[in-house]
Amino acid sequence: MVRGILPEREEKVADLAQHMRAGALEALRPGEFGVVLGADLARNLRALRGDKIALIAPQGVVTPAGLIPRLKQFTVVGIFEAGFQDADAGLALVHLQDAQTLYQMGAAVSGVRLKLDDLFAAREVAYELLAKLPRDVFAVDWTRSHANFFRAVEIEKRMMFLILGLIVLVATINIVSTLVVSVADKQADIAILRTLGAAPRSIMQIFVVQGMVMGVVGTLVGVITGVVTALNVDVIVKKIEQLLKIKFLSPDVYLIPDLPSDLQANDVIWIAALALLLSLLATLYPSWRAARVNPAEALRYE
Repeated sequence: MVRGILPEREEKVADLAQHMRAGALEALRPGEFGVVLGADLARNLRALRGDKIALIAPQGVVTPAGLIPRLKQFTVVGIFEAGFQDADAGLALVHLQDAQTLYQMGAAVSGVRLKLDDLFAAREVAYELLAKLPRDVFAVDWTRSHANFFRAVEIEKRMMFLILGLIVLVATINIVSTLVVSVADKQADIAILRTLGAAPRSIMQIFVVQGMVMGVVGTLVGVITGVVTALNVDVIVKKIEQLLKIKFLSPDVYLIPDLPSDLQANDVIWIAALALLLSLLATLYPSWRAARVNPAEALRYE
């Protein structure tokens, strides 16, 4: 895959310039036929800065001997490592004029890439462009070019929410068991309160408050711990990898070298709200049992 860039568009690839491992993007000058390779691609080709590589154009040259592929020798002027397997293993950058010369396109281009401030608006912008572009021109956004990958991420996100919900459910079961044991141990105290005039609703409220206190404290501790971990997950993972001498994310398998973290306030709110709701529901049965304690039966053997 060959893509051309113009020197006056260097600000558009400033983020790539930060990932250069050898050379610089400024070394791509028209007429010099230089190329910047991804780190994995250069490693597979065993190419270093200054080496010569041959690029083959898909269009061939018709000769009396038959169709001969068009070849052009390029000089490796730089190597970058973006941390994304698709780019590092399959991306080569050349100057736009050199690419036009290789493909014999004159001053034409085969495509234009549009960068948006909001990446999640790409699909809507692509649909708007399709309505205005000629029929022989099409627009593809990142949600379609990597559809399978991002669909898998979406499924994993839903499953993660389900897993977190099950973890919270297990924690609320512990609240139920704790309150049930507390009601069994405090039956005499409950009976005394009832004989002193406490209404069943008041007894029920006592255990609801007790369970909710445990739920609120647990939720706050979990949210604070989760937020701190999410904001520092890259540092934590690196420390664990250094300590255990292992690699959690191999770029050859997961396409990324590090574990990214994007903390979403909506996700935190949903999980916290689910934990509080389940904590409230967990208090209802033990509280109902406490309100139904018969004072005469509870104090018979006291």
